[in-house]
Amino acid sequence: MSDLYQAYQECTLCPRECRVDRTAGKLGVCGESAILRVASIDAHFGEEPPISGTHGSGTIFFSGCTLLCTFCQNYQISCFHMGGLTTVERVAEQVFELVHRQGVHNLNLVTPDHFLPHAIDLIQRLRAGGVELPVVFNSSGFEKVEILQQAAEYVDIYLPDFKYSDAELAHSLSRCRSYPMVALDAIAEMVKQKGFLDHFTSGRKIASRGVLVRHLVLPGQIANSIEALSMLFAEFGPELPISLMSQYRPARMVKQAELNRSLRPDEFGRVYEHLLELGFRNCFVQHMEGGPEEEDPFLPDFNRERPFKGNLR
Repeated sequence: MSDLYQAYQECTLCPRECRVDRTAGKLGVCGESAILRVASIDAHFGEEPPISGTHGSGTIFFSGCTLLCTFCQNYQISCFHMGGLTTVERVAEQVFELVHRQGVHNLNLVTPDHFLPHAIDLIQRLRAGGVELPVVFNSSGFEKVEILQQAAEYVDIYLPDFKYSDAELAHSLSRCRSYPMVALDAIAEMVKQKGFLDHFTSGRKIASRGVLVRHLVLPGQIANSIEALSMLFAEFGPELPISLMSQYRPARMVKQAELNRSLRPDEFGRVYEHLLELGFRNCFVQHMEGGPEEEDPFLPDFNRERPFKGNLR
């Protein structure tokens, strides 16, 4: 076993620090062993414009997750572990083929933190093979600073969520009271490494470097969203790139009753007003269009060969 993969022997790759031996087949909170599992590799058109561009973002969806939110819209892969066991060699072959066939703008690693040794190995192989596209680290925001430091030379763009300002809500929905402070520290490290997304700082149409923070507004949890934006503003100022999202749809029945409905326009409108009141300058806003039950073309179904209907172009 190479030094890179020894991290799985007493796994502390995420803040939960389960310390299980994943090489022996034991599973921590993420639910994955030391064998790589990938759910989908495709050109994705549902990211923000400077990430998806016109040719798509080359997304690799890793199975499993360290956060396991009850409302996860990717629950099929995060909680139920859909996806195939594979190897870095096989994934590299598929990515090479995607890059040459589709001409994607970047390589987008979705929830890669619990498979970081594989992800680093993959990027090394792709670079050795001549693929020099920007690498996107697309995550929940629940990352250890030291793990981000290990990833720094292999990552160009960070797309973290900032899900919760309310520690009790974080516990209720993700069993993680520490989320707000852990995520703020992680985002601070990301900004330290890469700065703000260069789409805003240098006017690049397609981003090549920097940080863009996402926040999904949850139904019935407007106070959480308002405080989350306030915390980000206090920590990073008005230039922090923000993506405010309204795309929540109930993907499966959960215990929290309010999460079994879609977000209402008035709820999103109040959070959007607060975004403007704070004075954030670099924003993507996913305004609500159509009825609340209108199907989202980027709500995935990983039973399909191509999980996102919006990618069928």
